[in-house]
Amino acid sequence: MNFHLSRSRIVAVAASAFIGGVFFASSLDWTQGLFAQAGGKVRTETLAPLPSGAPSEGFAAIAERVTPAVVSIQAERDARRSRTPAQQRRNVPPGFEEFFNKLDPRQQQQGPAEASGSGFIVSKDGYILTNNHVVEGADRVKVLMSDRREFKAKIIGRDPQTDVAVLKIDGSGLPTVGLGDDNKLRIGEWVVAIGNPLGLNFTVTAGIVSAKGRGNELSGLNRDSLAITDFIQTDAAINPGNSGGPLMNTRGEVIGINSAIASQTGFYSGYGFAIPITLAKTVMDDIVAHGRVRRAILGITINEVNAEDAAVAGLKQIAGAKVGGFGEDSPARRAGLEPGDIIVKVNGKDVDRVSTLQREVRMHQPGETISVEVVRYGDRKTFKIRLQEARAEVEQVASADDTPAESESVANSRLGISVEAVTAEVAKANNIAEANRGLRVVAVEAAGPAAQRLFPNDIIVKVIRPEPTTAIRTTADLQKVLSRVKSGEFLSLLIYNVTATGGGTRVVNLRVVE
Repeated sequence: MNFHLSRSRIVAVAASAFIGGVFFASSLDWTQGLFAQAGGKVRTETLAPLPSGAPSEGFAAIAERVTPAVVSIQAERDARRSRTPAQQRRNVPPGFEEFFNKLDPRQQQQGPAEASGSGFIVSKDGYILTNNHVVEGADRVKVLMSDRREFKAKIIGRDPQTDVAVLKIDGSGLPTVGLGDDNKLRIGEWVVAIGNPLGLNFTVTAGIVSAKGRGNELSGLNRDSLAITDFIQTDAAINPGNSGGPLMNTRGEVIGINSAIASQTGFYSGYGFAIPITLAKTVMDDIVAHGRVRRAILGITINEVNAEDAAVAGLKQIAGAKVGGFGEDSPARRAGLEPGDIIVKVNGKDVDRVSTLQREVRMHQPGETISVEVVRYGDRKTFKIRLQEARAEVEQVASADDTPAESESVANSRLGISVEAVTAEVAKANNIAEANRGLRVVAVEAAGPAAQRLFPNDIIVKVIRPEPTTAIRTTADLQKVLSRVKSGEFLSLLIYNVTATGGGTRVVNLRVVE
């Protein structure tokens, strides 16, 4: 029996040379790592803000100032490292198969592979910011400026999790952009994008900021648990080839790196997404100073807070980030956090959603200590947590438990689900640790308490509330807990998701019915 089914769907595609480097390069498996040599931070420039005026005048002033510092990037991979079409298709993300099949097989097999995108110069001595997917795995990178000068570029370092890359060209007195503060960005503000879409070099488009903190909704962009979930959303036209180019405010300051588009066709259909520049600058400084990104983590899995979570916690508004589980040697667990805790503040700053928490943590270095305030089922607690550096891979912790498991599916009307126990054989076949064996959700009633909260193939591992915490291995375990819960009361469940990248846990609060 194999129940490793995925609920994810691609809702966004990267915007680089023909559905950007993210598709083309990924399909070619450009995975060679390139890292920086030790050095100091990049000396970026501070430019005087442009004067305010009529929108058309402001856009023209931005284009005149910024375009000289925007570059077209051509990345090339040797044909000797190219792969056959059949090999390439195995790495194509879901939803891209049809597009891949339309590519000319002869182009895939002959000559060097190429990708293209955009970037911008941030220092007079030639440091350039762009997207990782534009240059990932490249053997050679060429940079073209708007005045037709060409440079060979060196990849100083890349970070796939944030999709940021740092390049360097040899030069002095080069034109630069000024970096702004995306924290001050407001929804509804005018923004301008400059890049090289569809082979049309140095194209300028304008729009507004449509939203901030996007990411959890864009499953196609989130490659793993450390991936960025804090995109700026804009309706400025962004198309393949815009990847890596700047998104600017009306003062002519860069506030984001254009990275992706929400589209069913691969071309602009109303919304694009940019990486916040404060995050990108932090990544750049780490790469230049340390040769790699030193990513600080709490060592937890987190989820957005819903109405049931807020009711259980006694929150006046639906806000915060809910702790789902812990990684190995988690500093948050050592400090005293528990599954189901809702993080509401970091260093005194309100946490309204997951992306806010991620942003606050990312602004700190491993080894620093932060203050985290949580709400634990109505009680407020504050913890001091010393951040640690993220590992390249997180190992799963298993514990032995020989409790026999049931194989039959049993319906539970009080939760609106059908469940069956995970047998040892099924656990082994699906690489499920013994600690995560429990009751697998077989089906969910469309109008039941668990609708949109639990999903087929979720595994109920524990009941956290009501206390005491109870491990769930059989349907009898669950029924015993439910016998103590009255209609209208809440049940807090620790859920393991076998389809998540590397597996993952979350806490789900359900209101029990008769």
